[in-house]
Amino acid sequence: MNKVIKGGAVIAAAIAMSLTGAAGSFAADASAPVVKKVALTPEQKAAFEAAKAQFHASRDARQAAVAAAKASIAAAKSNFDAAKAAATTKEARQTARAALKAAVDAARATVPVKPTKPVRP
Repeated sequence: MNKVIKGGAVIAAAIAMSLTGAAGSFAADASAPVVKKVALTPEQKAAFEAAKAQFHASRDARQAAVAAAKASIAAAKSNFDAAKAAATTKEARQTARAALKAAVDAARATVPVKPTKPVRP
């Protein structure tokens, strides 16, 4: 019985030391100096603002192209539905589907790639 109590005391002491050691390492990290951001020069700031403006313009142009492509695809889909309904042969349906795919591919080709955000210098 006495050995169990001594064993429990040793475990409790080990836990207390490990917690104190962990708290000590957190305290050391908290006292580390914080690196402040350096102010941008006027040239850097102007270049960054220009890059941001160019990014916004590219994003707006892409959104407009996506909207136009959606409208074009919707029109092609309605034409496809009409051609498919009027088609009497398998070849006519295949031709209508090929025309739809070509219209969709052409619309997707007009959409520019996503612009990348400018990185602050």
